[in-house]
Amino acid sequence: MDHVILMKSSIPMLRIFDVAKAREFYVEYLGFQVDWEHRYGDDFPLYMQVSWGECVIHLTEHYGDCCPGGGLRIEVSDIQAFHQLLHSRPYRYARPGLDDQATEMAISDPFGNRLIFHKAR
Repeated sequence: MDHVILMKSSIPMLRIFDVAKAREFYVEYLGFQVDWEHRYGDDFPLYMQVSWGECVIHLTEHYGDCCPGGGLRIEVSDIQAFHQLLHSRPYRYARPGLDDQATEMAISDPFGNRLIFHKAR
């Protein structure tokens, strides 16, 4: 008997080391919202989900969940408008530029993870 196996969307995990810096970057600067947070107890590492539309990312302080320095490609409906939005926000650690064709914008979070936002095709 043949079974059909369907893959669903994936949710990337990115390692973080400082909750305040993660919130400043992902929520205040990029504009994601915090969907939920989880800790096994007081003074335990944080695991949280942030999202914007269909883009969902898990951020984790847990050692062993993933390595810092990962990379993501995130499709954006209007890369130029997103670029302008980021430059209108006061964030002193990044001023990402667009590539020559104005189709991609790369930015690294405070933990060395690289996010490449790209124009929808």
